[in-house]
Amino acid sequence: MDTETDLLSELLAPLRLRGVFYSRWSARAPWGVAGDGEDCALLHYVHRSECAVEMPDGTALRLAAGDLAVFPHGTAHRVADRPGRAAVALSDLLPRRPPGAVRAVEIGGSGPAALVLCGGLHYDRAAAAPLYRGLPPVLVLEGAAVAREPLLADTLRRLAEGSAHTGPGGRLVALRAFELVFVLALRGAIGADPPLMRALGDPVVRPGLLAVQTRFAEPWTVRSLAAEAGVGRSLFAARFRSLVGQAPMSHLTQRRMQEAARLLTETSLPQEQVARRVGFASATGFHLAFRRAFGATPGEYRRRGGAPDPGGGDGPRTGAAPWSG
Repeated sequence: MDTETDLLSELLAPLRLRGVFYSRWSARAPWGVAGDGEDCALLHYVHRSECAVEMPDGTALRLAAGDLAVFPHGTAHRVADRPGRAAVALSDLLPRRPPGAVRAVEIGGSGPAALVLCGGLHYDRAAAAPLYRGLPPVLVLEGAAVAREPLLADTLRRLAEGSAHTGPGGRLVALRAFELVFVLALRGAIGADPPLMRALGDPVVRPGLLAVQTRFAEPWTVRSLAAEAGVGRSLFAARFRSLVGQAPMSHLTQRRMQEAARLLTETSLPQEQVARRVGFASATGFHLAFRRAFGATPGEYRRRGGAPDPGGGDGPRTGAAPWSG
């Protein structure tokens, strides 16, 4: 594994959906829907016509037919046929949105119709790589970028047309289809993001990132991580912090906590074994680090089946054009 694409796969591989609610919207102008922030990832795929997305800071983005917008952290936003439309609250329109359900929605007046696929993707936040948490509130793949991923384009088309969930096992098929869409969309969006790709492709940082991601249980120090790239400790630490946004050992701790959370919720391993599996020689040190990361002891976390891990981001960054019409 010696390319930035391989490392990107390693970063995205642990993302698994636990459930998905989705709906297909037939929306005729004028129309508008306002959604509050959600504790899940969200997506909108414009199958026909176009729509506008308005962010909390007032930014308005145009989504044309074929465009896909992903909200990694479930950021509140409005969707409408054009900016400034009066909007109905999503909580009034669809008061119940349980994972596993699918709805068909008709909304608006008698103007041109848009067909929009909307989804709420409930994923295991503990399994998200630390770099995922640094993604901005919204990522947009334009139609041309979607078309360059035939598997993504075909899956979105089937979901929008309602053919992905028919027949026996349809709910599981839809779940896996959205999981595929989620990972492919993130791969495309991250791959188009210069700062992240600089980190994944940098000859100084990449070996350390790969070591942290795949060999996190080893007794790493900043010096030994730097040795992976054949550079000095100071150079490695400075370059790592500059491109990744964290100190190397903080990033290592996050990766260990990510894996510990997964083991606690998906296996029955004793806590002492979990600690050793993720690189802690001391159960006490593991408990302290885990409590700092999740606000709960490993035992408490396991009993309640996991805990939310709020996402981050400092304002929208998209591949979409701002609304100008």
